[in-house]
Amino acid sequence: MWNVIKDFLVNLFSFDQAHPLLFTQFYFWAFFALVFAVFSLFHSKPLLRNGYLFAMSLFFYYKTSGVFLALLVFVIVYNFFAAKGLRKLRSERARQALTIFSVIVDLGILAYFKYAYFLTDFVNNLLGTSFAVHDVLGELLNTLTGADIFRVDAIILPVGISFFTFQAVSYMVDVKREKIEPVKNFLDFGFYLSFFPQLVAGPIVRAVEFVEQLHKPYNLSRRWFGIAIFWIMNGLLKKLILADYLAVNFADRVFENPLLYSGFENLSALFCYSLQVYADFSGYTDIATGVAMLFGFYLPQNFNSPYKAVNTQQFWRRWHMTLSRWLRDYLYIPLGGNRNASAGTFIIIAAVAVFGSFLSGSWWVAFGVTVLAAGIGLWAWKKPQDRKLITTNINSMNTMLLGGLWHGASWNFMIWGGLNGIGMVIYKIWTKRSMGGKLLIIGLVTALCGTLSFTLHYPVWNMFFVWTLILLVGTLVKGICHSKRSEESWASRAWDIFQTFVFITFTRLFFRSGSNLDPALANEEAWNTAKNMVNQIGGPWDLSLVPDMAAAHWTVLLLFVVGMIIHWLPERFKRWYRLNFALMPLGLMALVVVVIIVFIFQFITADLQSFIYFQF
Repeated sequence: MWNVIKDFLVNLFSFDQAHPLLFTQFYFWAFFALVFAVFSLFHSKPLLRNGYLFAMSLFFYYKTSGVFLALLVFVIVYNFFAAKGLRKLRSERARQALTIFSVIVDLGILAYFKYAYFLTDFVNNLLGTSFAVHDVLGELLNTLTGADIFRVDAIILPVGISFFTFQAVSYMVDVKREKIEPVKNFLDFGFYLSFFPQLVAGPIVRAVEFVEQLHKPYNLSRRWFGIAIFWIMNGLLKKLILADYLAVNFADRVFENPLLYSGFENLSALFCYSLQVYADFSGYTDIATGVAMLFGFYLPQNFNSPYKAVNTQQFWRRWHMTLSRWLRDYLYIPLGGNRNASAGTFIIIAAVAVFGSFLSGSWWVAFGVTVLAAGIGLWAWKKPQDRKLITTNINSMNTMLLGGLWHGASWNFMIWGGLNGIGMVIYKIWTKRSMGGKLLIIGLVTALCGTLSFTLHYPVWNMFFVWTLILLVGTLVKGICHSKRSEESWASRAWDIFQTFVFITFTRLFFRSGSNLDPALANEEAWNTAKNMVNQIGGPWDLSLVPDMAAAHWTVLLLFVVGMIIHWLPERFKRWYRLNFALMPLGLMALVVVVIIVFIFQFITADLQSFIYFQF
């Protein structure tokens, strides 16, 4: 008996890298039940409640990331005292210096773990050196423990580092801007920065949105309890049925070796991944929202049916909304926003040129970016009336490129961010054109892509030709229906949603290809995966085999269709069934929850899949 208890305690308080604590595990819900049971004893005492949840959040992060708990504690301690010091300074120059230094510390930690391989390769290629990545933190810990416990030849990315460092940066900047007073109590601040439901994959919670909740009386009405349970069930359904099933049974297989699958299967996998990544990430957010509500705290909305967006700009107002707002407030606006260009604007352009050349392996990229920037600058100089439009678009493009690099130092992530930036810029320009001008432009582009497709026979031009041809037909139909307002109201919107979804899905090709890879090999492997998929999708199709292929994957394709239909349901209908679930009698609600859990178990794979955004 003693050995059983001993083994249980050892497993409870030890970190297993192969089995981190996940929302989809039974152990997490056992952990949550114990935490909530103790929490209920003093939920009405804010200081004790916050201190307790802070301690439990640290334990949760330890079970998720092991020794990297020390890193989280450092970020908490440093930013707590830095903000207090900032508040005491009277000199604006000193306040500015301390804020910049603190941001450098926070982002420097992120850069060390996330971009060490990229920076090492960059220096080696630039100077002809042969530096190797060496984990200084691992070596330090080995020295302190007197044993070779930690690897020093590789740098492992701590789970959730991008999220808690971005929260720390926003906290310091908001204290500097006097949007918020520094948190007085260390336990309160530690709890804010480490609250376990959203710690490892967001949403990014800014202090102005959360700190005011720290000392509010605990209040969980019967209705909000039902809403919290709904979000938890909704998130589990998204993650375990949509995301994991699509990934394990189809998408991951195709992305691992695209050349083994046909063009139809590659294209289907790409669309399935688009739904998978949404279900995975928003599923995590739903669970985090529900768990936080049970503790009496409310997290900001992070998704708003993004695949209902009618253009790329609107998509980014609906997808990962807390990151989009963070980039807007702490990057886009400081760069000049829609007012003007700043020194940072041109520094980023130069950095993009250099990094793009390195990642692609060609200095022609730098030359192309430089020529393009010079041309845009000449345009702005010659036509002052267009200067505001130009600088706005440049700042938007820079923001999206850096947003891409936030996900990882890979050429594919840069392409992904750049494509989204191009989509936003084109949309702004496109809306200012007349219908005749739109038809002329898309007609010329379609003719060019068709000529290149038939003369060069490259798969990528085949893809572009088919897509621009579809755009031409759609634009023509919209032009014909332009005067029929009743038809345009739904048909035009449906078409805009369709083309936006297809565009976003195509960019996912580069996003997915750069994910789940060893940082030392990511750039080359990601590019090869994307290239192979493009070759398969844009290569010749044997249409006679498509029905047989669809039949072979019918469960996956059916699940995709069902998932998209649910996603596209009217928001008022979703609110209706969410509220009706929340207002069910508790006995009936418990029965429905049991049925949902049993249903979910039918889809659970042998090895639970980590959430996609754990790697970011």
